[in-house]
Amino acid sequence: MKSNVFITGVSSGLGLALAEEYVNLGWSVYGVSRRKCPLPEVNWGATDLSQEESILEVLTTLIPREVKFDLVVLNAGRLGPIADLHTVGLNELKLSMDVNLWSNKLIIDKLFENTPGVKQVVAISSGASVSGNRGWNGYALSKASLNMLMKLYAEEFNESHFCAFAPGLIDTAMQDQICSMTEINKFNSVGRIQGARGTETMPTPQVLAKSLPVVFNELKNYPSGAFVDIRKM
Repeated sequence: MKSNVFITGVSSGLGLALAEEYVNLGWSVYGVSRRKCPLPEVNWGATDLSQEESILEVLTTLIPREVKFDLVVLNAGRLGPIADLHTVGLNELKLSMDVNLWSNKLIIDKLFENTPGVKQVVAISSGASVSGNRGWNGYALSKASLNMLMKLYAEEFNESHFCAFAPGLIDTAMQDQICSMTEINKFNSVGRIQGARGTETMPTPQVLAKSLPVVFNELKNYPSGAFVDIRKM
């Protein structure tokens, strides 16, 4: 029988690269995203991760109840503005929490309700979730909460392995936003990221994705619910 993987954000970036990698490995790939996934092999559904009804509807129609997932990758995320926290309104922060945190709770709850079991859940987190660098406001808050979400679910579902995983810098569209910033004196981490673009420190999603199936398997050696940074593995 084929292995099954579910991935969020499969229209571009790391999500698309992971979907292609698992298709090439012979897995059955299910995925969701706002824009259409360009891979015809992917069982795809459109959803807006900021909208609860949209998430629940697509999961109900996309995934047969008998499907058992060997791996779930909660990849989709929202950066939001790089700015001082006191200048960012609550609506902006709530949107980051909806996409980066609460959508993943809805997905986990639905998958564990509707499927016979999920062996492994990897939530794509970030070093920003623990660094506390100035300017990362809603992104850092939501990713820190995502880390705790994985830890809490690990306590509830002992037969599954949960992990919040920071994959390091990746040259995606998110970097377009960061690298277009000119006001970097206040935000030291932005300058560091801009300097990493075009180097081995910031691989393309396609390059990184080729190594991640092995890395995801190695994550099972860490306690369920752990936060793991690829740069410290």
